[in-house]
Order: sequence, then structure tokens, then C-alpha cells
Amino acid sequence: MYKACIFDLDGTLVDTLDSLLYSVNKTMEEMKLRPITKEQCKAFVGNGAKYLLERTLEVNGDFKNVRISEALQTYGRIFQEGCTYQVVPYVGIDAMLRSLKRAGMKLAVLSNKPDLQAKHVVETIFPDVMFDYVQGQKEGVPRKPDPTAALQIAKTFHLCPEEVLYIGDSEVDVATGNAAHMPTIAVSWGFREREILMEAGAVCILDEPQEIVEIACKEQDDEV
Repeated sequence: MYKACIFDLDGTLVDTLDSLLYSVNKTMEEMKLRPITKEQCKAFVGNGAKYLLERTLEVNGDFKNVRISEALQTYGRIFQEGCTYQVVPYVGIDAMLRSLKRAGMKLAVLSNKPDLQAKHVVETIFPDVMFDYVQGQKEGVPRKPDPTAALQIAKTFHLCPEEVLYIGDSEVDVATGNAAHMPTIAVSWGFREREILMEAGAVCILDEPQEIVEIACKEQDDEV
């Protein structure tokens, strides 16, 4: 059986789009720039705050990201308070996590969201679910799709990559899991369309959280 699951956060466990849109548009407001739309925000998320802000500045005509330092500083302050704004778990996520925990599975979160905010979101939204490890973007650790952090989590659990399921909702997550040589599951309820996930190389795309439990608790020789 698989012994651990590493989950992406935004778009996989929780719907954080409103919090991200709120924070980035409050940042643009303070900088006297135009807001972005919800669809633009949805397309820009997944690669960390800097990428989100760079794309947002480009929408405002700053193609050389001249104001990126100002944007990062402003966004960091706003997002510190707004990271849980209207954040909710997707339907079925809480029950899925509890089922995995009862089955003896170790649970981890690996996010490109800043580390402090990632941990705050997890602790706020899932106060009764005991995660064994939560990590956001940290200085000195390459962000996804680099597999370094995912492999470090497996090592912390004293597991081989093949014993760890990696679950996410974006092309970044598909690339991360594949690069770490972990059996990788893409989910269809997040921020990316199924076609994008397939183009990224996803071989397993699930539509319901309970399906994760069914796969995680199967014998290891039933490959994903």
C-alpha cells in the first residue's frame, strides 16, 4: 500500500481563488493600477506569489516588471491578513483526509504559497485534521515544479518516492510529481481544465476526492 500522500493546497484541498484575487487587487489598488479579473487570476496562480504579481503587472503594461519589488512588499502585507478570505475546502475533502488518516496514511501539504500563509490556511481550514508535514514556499528551497521539496518530505517520512502519492490540480503539480518519480494524481475540480492537465502529461485525473482514498488504499502493484 502507499504510505503517504503529498497534497498541493490551492485548487486541490481548498478553493483560495477569492483570497488570491482579493489580495492581488488590493495590491493593485494601492499601487494605483488596474485590477485583474477572476479568470486572469485563476490562470496566473500555481507558480507562487512572484509569478502571480509579474503576470498582473504585465496586464498593467509593466512588461519588464519594474515595480515587482514594490508589488511583492505590498502584497506580502495584504496577503498576511487576507490569505484565508473566503477560503473553503472543496466538497468531500475533509471526509477524504479523515479516511486516509484512519487508514494510517501520512499526510503532507506542499504549496507554492508562502510558507507562513500556507501553514495558516491549513491550520485554519482543517483544525481537526492532523497533517504530518506542511510546507509552503521557503527561501533556499526551489519552488515547484522542482521536485526537491517533495523528495525531502518523502525522506522525512523515511519513504521511497514510489510509496508516496502526489496529488495536485495544475500542470505545475503534474510536473512536480513526475520529476520526483512519485505516482501522481491530478484532480479536475481545481484551477485547471482537464485538457491542460492532459497536455501536461497527467495519466490519472480524478473527479471526486473519495477516489483518492480508493487509489491510496489499493495494493502498491496496482499502479496509478
